[in-house]
Amino acid sequence: MPDVIVVGAGPAGSAVACHLARAGLDVLILEKTTFPREKVCGDGLTPRAVQELVALGVDVEDPGWFRTAGLRLVGGRHRLEIGWPGGSLPAFGLTRTRRDLDELLVQQAVKAGATLREGTKVTAPLRNRTGQVAGVVAGGREHHARLVVAADGASSRLSVATGLRPRPDRPIGTAARRYYRSPRHDDAHLEIRLGVTPAGYGWIFGMGDGTCNAGIALLRDTRADCRRVLDRWLASLPADRALTEEHALTPVRGAALPMGFSRQPHYAAGLLLVGDSGGMVNPFSGEGIAYALEAARLAAETIGTALARPTAAQRERALHRYPAALKSAHGGAFTLGRACAQAIEHPWVMRLAARHGLARPVLGRIAVTVLAGMGDPCGRRAPDRLAAALARITPAS
Repeated sequence: MPDVIVVGAGPAGSAVACHLARAGLDVLILEKTTFPREKVCGDGLTPRAVQELVALGVDVEDPGWFRTAGLRLVGGRHRLEIGWPGGSLPAFGLTRTRRDLDELLVQQAVKAGATLREGTKVTAPLRNRTGQVAGVVAGGREHHARLVVAADGASSRLSVATGLRPRPDRPIGTAARRYYRSPRHDDAHLEIRLGVTPAGYGWIFGMGDGTCNAGIALLRDTRADCRRVLDRWLASLPADRALTEEHALTPVRGAALPMGFSRQPHYAAGLLLVGDSGGMVNPFSGEGIAYALEAARLAAETIGTALARPTAAQRERALHRYPAALKSAHGGAFTLGRACAQAIEHPWVMRLAARHGLARPVLGRIAVTVLAGMGDPCGRRAPDRLAAALARITPAS
């Protein structure tokens, strides 16, 4: 019997499995699809995500990565370029398709000692006599374990089956993206375009291989058709972007963005949630991979500590520290993000932000550092210190 079953082999699931296997635990990963497989994402990785990849032992010097130097924010007639902060974080970001990234991360977990079973769909949790989750039903058979980690995405059927449903007071955004052959494929800045729609933005991320990932994120619940919004926005861009139908390489694909800890608690009765299953997407920026990787590390540390305890009561007390650790790490930033995402639904707020934020580099840098979690957590610059301070004093929820 494995120590831990991880359901889902996206970035969060593969990362927690890798950390656990390296710590000497017996880990089984159950993935319903087979690799390689597509996932809807912007494919942009911030330095925070890069730092987690390095901790997992991923070779970020591999030629399959494309390095980025920072963000470019465009709103109305204004644009602002912000370099990655460096300091205790890597001084660069990366792009890579999720088709490649997810397979690379699960291979890293397997190299660390985890067992992967692809094409194995989990259909139900198993509970012991005390009501604790003690395994899952998958592939027509029972799989028992001491703990189970739900990393099965935004819908997280495993979480729903155990009674953990999304909170009604948390936003569920939507995103759509498409790949294009573009001369801007080697742009070193991740371009974010504001004002495309209220409480949303468009992105153009160079992949360094002759293609760009172009998409749109709607950060609040809306009835708007994300794919139609994407089509209209792309049609408005300059022709030199080459983001047109004749240059398209893939269909438009969409996905949900579960934000701001939309499903809680993150630990209950033998089940831990990581990544999209726990709604770990920043409500302001729409970024999820960095938070998923960080949560995976925190979950692995918690599990390792808990399973080393001699009694069931001591193990439970240790496991219940995981939600508190998550809120300490991200709760303040997510609360700020929700408030700001709600504010920019008003067009006048967005116009004001574009006019005064992007036109004033210092103000724009501070806003992005605080709200998008872009700062160096150990940095000495004023924006980084302000971001850390605001995250600490904002109540986590």
